Amino acid sequence: MATITFYAGNGTALQHLSGSGLGFFGGAFGQSVELNKYQDTTFITNNNGTVEGPSSDNVKYVNDGSGNVTSITPATGLKFIPNNRASLNVRFTHGSAVKTQNVKMRIFDRVAANNPASGVWTKAAQLLHPWNTFGSAATPAGKGSGDEFWWGSALHASTPTLGNQDIRLPNNQFTVGGSGIIITLAKSPGPSGEYAGGGTGSTASHTQHDWYVALSASPRSIGSKTQYGLYMSLEYL
Repeated sequence: MATITFYAGNGTALQHLSGSGLGFFGGAFGQSVELNKYQDTTFITNNNGTVEGPSSDNVKYVNDGSGNVTSITPATGLKFIPNNRASLNVRFTHGSAVKTQNVKMRIFDRVAANNPASGVWTKAAQLLHPWNTFGSAATPAGKGSGDEFWWGSALHASTPTLGNQDIRLPNNQFTVGGSGIIITLAKSPGPSGEYAGGGTGSTASHTQHDWYVALSASPRSIGSKTQYGLYMSLEYL
């Protein structure tokens, strides 16, 4: 049986997100994020962000190639962030060993996958650093290095020059969302993502495949943003 599950937490203390989700806040749970700035804390919460659950590792967008991680200053390059400090761990499991391919992640409005989220700009990055310490992702060789730049930023190769080209958004809107910018994740990364290779993935079959993603969000108007969700799709064989 094929299953996709979502986990988040602090370091290795991961929590299953069944029936819950992630909420992005200011300095503490329930505090608003300033307009046009990015969150300082991330919590496991309910669909409306009103129930405080465990805190989660927070990766805050600083510039196109770096982020602030909880308790780590100054900002560090995305390639240096360990998998276990990701905002989200997406796990695919199957009763028999399989390969995964065409792995896509979208940020959407919780109505239709092709719609961008409402009132929120999002940056996302795939982390491929399977060691538990910050450091050079170039060693040991062959383990992969993840995204150098955030998806939805001007420097990411998959971001159009004019930003997200979803027809619902004006030009120069650099945000992941809907059908405009769809995040491609490594194929067949295996357990703990260690077989993801330089981001392209592998052809190995496993009963478990893990992806680690940093997420950072910024409100574009006042008020709670609940038309905001994450959608995953993949093929397995």
